[in-house]
Amino acid sequence: MDTKSEYYVEKSIENLKKGRSVLVIAHRLTTIIDSDCIILLEDGTVKEQGTHEELIRKKKRYAELYERQLVEEEAHNA
Repeated sequence: MDTKSEYYVEKSIENLKKGRSVLVIAHRLTTIIDSDCIILLEDGTVKEQGTHEELIRKKKRYAELYERQLVEEEAHNA
């Protein structure tokens, strides 16, 4: 998904979330960065759970995936 489309999807999700519980399945972690609770699943198993900030501080799989996506995005935008 291009950056412009991602922006519109994120805004739509933001509007839908007001007063509701929303389940978002995402490959791009920037889509879920502001979520109250992020659950990282691998091979059908919960590997990590928490807010973006908590998961980054743990420096485990979520942090690794997030860093990789940032590097890839920076390379793409260069």
